[in-house]
Amino acid sequence: FAQDTPCQLFATASAIMAYYQGPPPSAPPAGYGMAPPGGAYPPPAGAYPPGGVAGPYSGHPSQVSVPSSKILLKLSARDLVKLDMTSESDPLCVVSLKSLQTRDQWVELGRTERIKNCKNPEWSKSFEIDYFFEEKQEIMFGVYDSDGKSPKLDEHDHIGDVVASVGQIVGEAGGSFSREITRADKGKKRGILHVHAEEMHPKATGEVRCQFRAEGLDKKDWFGKSDPFLTFSSQAADGSFRKFHQTETIKNNLNPTWREFTIPVNVFCNGDFDRKIEVKCYDWDSDGQNDLIGTFITTLNDLQTGNKWGFINPKKMPGGKKAKKGYVNSGVLHKMSVTVEKTDSFMDFLLGGLELMFTPAIDFTGSNGNPSLPTSLHYNTPYQMNEYERAIRAIGTIIQDYDADKQFPCFGYGGKLPNGEVSHEFALNLNPANPYCHMVEGVVQAYKSSLNAVQLWGPTNFAPIIQQVAGFAAKSQADASKQGKEYFVLLILTDGAISDTGATINAIVAAAKLPMSIIIIGVGGADFSTMEMLDGDDGHLKDSRHNTAQRDIVQFVPFRKFHGDAVGLARDVLAELPHQVVDYMKKQGIRAVQH
Repeated sequence: FAQDTPCQLFATASAIMAYYQGPPPSAPPAGYGMAPPGGAYPPPAGAYPPGGVAGPYSGHPSQVSVPSSKILLKLSARDLVKLDMTSESDPLCVVSLKSLQTRDQWVELGRTERIKNCKNPEWSKSFEIDYFFEEKQEIMFGVYDSDGKSPKLDEHDHIGDVVASVGQIVGEAGGSFSREITRADKGKKRGILHVHAEEMHPKATGEVRCQFRAEGLDKKDWFGKSDPFLTFSSQAADGSFRKFHQTETIKNNLNPTWREFTIPVNVFCNGDFDRKIEVKCYDWDSDGQNDLIGTFITTLNDLQTGNKWGFINPKKMPGGKKAKKGYVNSGVLHKMSVTVEKTDSFMDFLLGGLELMFTPAIDFTGSNGNPSLPTSLHYNTPYQMNEYERAIRAIGTIIQDYDADKQFPCFGYGGKLPNGEVSHEFALNLNPANPYCHMVEGVVQAYKSSLNAVQLWGPTNFAPIIQQVAGFAAKSQADASKQGKEYFVLLILTDGAISDTGATINAIVAAAKLPMSIIIIGVGGADFSTMEMLDGDDGHLKDSRHNTAQRDIVQFVPFRKFHGDAVGLARDVLAELPHQVVDYMKKQGIRAVQH
């Protein structure tokens, strides 16, 4: 990618496609990917992008790695130390990975849900990772006592960590790995973390959509009925059951109806429809000591064909502590719906004709510094690109290959135009009637030219440019002929904190309903904490009217995190884009065009 050589571009495309779709139906020789549109082979430079989307690329064609397999990790812990004064901890686990694929830096993969008042948590959220046999992949599990909804880990109590290699985990018998949770500055035992690893079946595709209701559940509370919720667990190779889903709790109800939920097939049963599934019904208690109402064992096949199942409480069976004569069950679970549905992948949409509509927006505020001085973030020499140009090239070079005409509307914001107007959304080429630039080179040339004509000013407002691109996306969404054919990607490059936070959040929440994603790259060394808030990884944004964003569409990264590595920057900021595209299509009920 750094040298723009055909072999690098093509080799990395192979890694991307292998990551999302597995081998193509009729694969070219090893080391190559699918033939590009039009059938050219080998492809010309730029036919496919470098590894910014998927990640299995380390900068040179000889280092392109295809995962040995995909691994699903399920987590639980026992005997966690109590950090709250009057109750047990409220634990969550943060999973991070370090490998060649992450440039040997810790990269957060995700976080489990928070479980209140629980010293022995079994988290429902699982984690998919690529396993590279030939590489050392370190994985860290950070366990925290959650003290609220803040995404900042330093605002929660750190219980401790477990650091291991992925090889250690998959090398354990049955894929069951257990280690003591430690913290360097604390000698006291912190608890035990359990990790269960299972190879994901490549054909375990699709998702299971379910809804259930129950009737006649046992009354468990003294001054009320019961507060029931369900858990679903699949059987592992060692015979134990690992939880993969928990429903919401319905208060004071012996005949509850739970909300519909959807689980990927590979998480539900890893493609084995006869794998045993354990369903449990509990009565929720605020102290974390939930009471078992009853349980039964089933399979996905049974859930599809059956209609109802009785909850059995072992304590009430003959020989149990609370054995009851004539005991039948502790309530009945009724199926409202259980279906297995095919899902379309990002690659399905691309092959069906999806185009990515790229729009860059560049910061022209005064805090960037005088462009003629070496201290300016906009300073350019013939020998070295500034961070703005490097980011434009890194992201644009990838995305432009998914746009047929390669004409991009490009904008600046926060600058004073030659006519004296301060604009927060002006055409980068200073032609408002035709703001389009051809390919990345056209974008870069317009950017450099505008620096000679536009005076850096301020303030830093994002809302106008987000609303502008949202207008493009809304028009496309309203056109039935473009359903599933266009998805808009706004790249905002900025050097600091925004001035219109409230208006920006409102604009993002509104845009979350549209075929649109926003990538924000922080340039320079400013405080970007506001940008972290816009990235909704740890909960969807809410606007001033308390409307919640339908999707997480914002991805933010500071360029300095990559120490000048443009390939690593592209990989990181584009990692979420395929998932955001698929999430939008799914929510809109749009299917990929068959090819």
